[in-house]
Amino acid sequence: MKITVEKAALSHLEEIGRLYDTLCDQLRSGRNYPGWQKGVYPTAADAERGIREGALYIAKAEGEIAGTVILRHTPEEGYQTVRWLSESDYGRIYVLYTLAVHPRWQRRGVGERLLRFAEEKARAEGCLSLRLDVARGNEPAERLYRRCGFQYVGAASLGYEAYGLPWFELYEKML
Repeated sequence: MKITVEKAALSHLEEIGRLYDTLCDQLRSGRNYPGWQKGVYPTAADAERGIREGALYIAKAEGEIAGTVILRHTPEEGYQTVRWLSESDYGRIYVLYTLAVHPRWQRRGVGERLLRFAEEKARAEGCLSLRLDVARGNEPAERLYRRCGFQYVGAASLGYEAYGLPWFELYEKML
């Protein structure tokens, strides 16, 4: 199966919104590892912001949007509380947000392809590393990130306690 990655456009917004809603429905019916909530996060409004910033990318498989990721040079506020592997010049570091894979495409390499794309883009731009956070207890995501070469650097509060998410595990991949 061929998986391609491209920059998202506003014409993709409706399909991305459906992907987020379908994923949140699946999470609600089972174990909600990331703590995502339909209508709260992620939403079509989050996708629209990412598209307008030029930061949202989509993975396509068989003509469908199979997954998404947002790449920004902006960290979460709580990131300053841990010691990272590289210097903290965010002009040369991408932070990954909202890595999401449609339930129909899970365990088929979409998440790995999005991570490989992020790494290729970051390297091409001369970045030092990739960083991300994972809600504590999101074991499937943590396994994926470690398998793809990310290293655990610490835990931090990112201010989402009201949503039942007091701690996040922070990871970095040196390039």
